Amino acid sequence: MPLLSVEELSVTFTARGRKDATAVDGVSFDVDQGQVVGLVGESGCGKSVTSLALMGLLPRKGVRIGGRAEFDGRDLLTLGERKLRDMRGSQLAMIFQDPLSSLNPVVPIGIQVTEILQRHRGLKGEKARKEAASLLDRVGIPDPDRRLKEYPHQLSGGMRQRALIAMAVACAPRLLIADEPTTALDVTIQAQILELLKELVDQEGTALLMITHDLGVVAGLCDEVNVLYAGRAVESAGRRELFAHPTHPYAHGLLGSIPRLDAPRGEPLNPIRGSINDKIAWADGCAFAPRCDHYTMECLTGTPELTEPRAAGHQVRCVNPVLPTAEVPA
Repeated sequence: MPLLSVEELSVTFTARGRKDATAVDGVSFDVDQGQVVGLVGESGCGKSVTSLALMGLLPRKGVRIGGRAEFDGRDLLTLGERKLRDMRGSQLAMIFQDPLSSLNPVVPIGIQVTEILQRHRGLKGEKARKEAASLLDRVGIPDPDRRLKEYPHQLSGGMRQRALIAMAVACAPRLLIADEPTTALDVTIQAQILELLKELVDQEGTALLMITHDLGVVAGLCDEVNVLYAGRAVESAGRRELFAHPTHPYAHGLLGSIPRLDAPRGEPLNPIRGSINDKIAWADGCAFAPRCDHYTMECLTGTPELTEPRAAGHQVRCVNPVLPTAEVPA
């Protein structure tokens, strides 16, 4: 049994006098112990909402959540707040996308890190302070003893992000959800953080759910990849299979829009036309059809289902997938 099994997860935001907005629409995936699974897609495709639903951090009012998310045999979507609070930090942890709004602005960094150690590892006083300094040093924050006394606004954006990562890995959680963990970091620190996450997965057996739009991070870290669009998975495959044979036009377009070092000088980029707002309801057809160069009238006649047109385990939600002979990035 996988450590985390998500089945038909749906999240709908409701408001009086307004039409319901479905952010996640029947997403399913598994994460095994010691495995890295990626959720990939543009902003607005439902990646972050999926993670917040799993952590129980969505508002209680104005949100309707469906499906199942079994973690070690327990459904996270039906657990009470007290049980979830006990699990967060020790068994479940999350690296948030925006460190400035995630950290408490009126509490020093040291107190925010040590309270996790006190709550879940029973460390107190000087032992907790030394372990907190060690965690900050581990994620590449210079002069950690001084940084423990500083407030979030006194740190750079990259340092705040690294402090969040230190808090998330403090208790070696069984499942770590990383929501764009390297967005605010330069290339050198990004490589250091990715190496830290790899080490956590390899040595501690942590299951890692990586949420990102950076396909370079996906190529170097993920074992399985789920490409999301408009709240649904449109392609799911192993990392090597996906990069070698992207089959859904959206996944193919994401890879095709990456700048290549071997491209001739002056060659224009090949972006996906339109934006995430140019979509239709899944009930009416393929949501990606308005932006797709491969769409046919069949794409507008019903909701496409996930199938395996190429190989076992490589699922695609498309009635007119990209042919295997099509040119794809290396």
